[in-house]
Amino acid sequence: MLILSVESATSAASVALIKDDGLLGEYTLNYKKQHSVLLMSLIDNLLKDNALTIKDVDAFVVSKGPGSFTGLRIGMATVKGLCMGSNKPLISVSSLDGLAFNELNFSGIICPIMDALRENVYTCFYKNVGGKLEKLIDHSHFSISELAEKLTEMNEPVIFVGDGVEKYRTYLEEHMQNIYFAANSNSFAKASSLGEIGLQLLNAGFSDDLNAVTPIYLRKSQAEREYDKKMELSNGI
Repeated sequence: MLILSVESATSAASVALIKDDGLLGEYTLNYKKQHSVLLMSLIDNLLKDNALTIKDVDAFVVSKGPGSFTGLRIGMATVKGLCMGSNKPLISVSSLDGLAFNELNFSGIICPIMDALRENVYTCFYKNVGGKLEKLIDHSHFSISELAEKLTEMNEPVIFVGDGVEKYRTYLEEHMQNIYFAANSNSFAKASSLGEIGLQLLNAGFSDDLNAVTPIYLRKSQAEREYDKKMELSNGI
């Protein structure tokens, strides 16, 4: 089974090729270029460097968020197009699940944090149960202070992973105890981690409905929030 995985929920664009017996290759680029420019080029180069074509791929895995609204739409549209063109299955995986998978061997609570701006994060809490991730809460959108309070109440060791680590590390160190932080290399959303989860799901018989699958946003986009604000003002609310 050959899986092509695409992660586009953050500023980093990442693609990976994974087989049942391991990772064939992965390209990750954290540079200020739009995913619409990067993704197909990364996919083409990865396939060529492994002497493969899109016809050799058995299934596609894509991040469904939460994360960058634009990045998620570009990634989802790209992979949906590849699935339609090749008539191959699609598996969508949460970007938070992928980040947590980077720290699967941690014995306490694994807490991915993705910066949602204005002192907020996208997050979820996980534990390693039998070598697989088990969610302790649903995917959520918290202020950093709410996050610290909830985890403190759980009274367990916590490891933080994700692009929110750099931004909120000082706050978390000042307001929490018994906490750890992932290495910089593990705080990227990796297509390989996403693909491993997707491969597990595929081998268990799961795939998404291509026409029904949509990104997880957790909150409205800035444009939607600004529109709502204008409507409130115009209605005298």
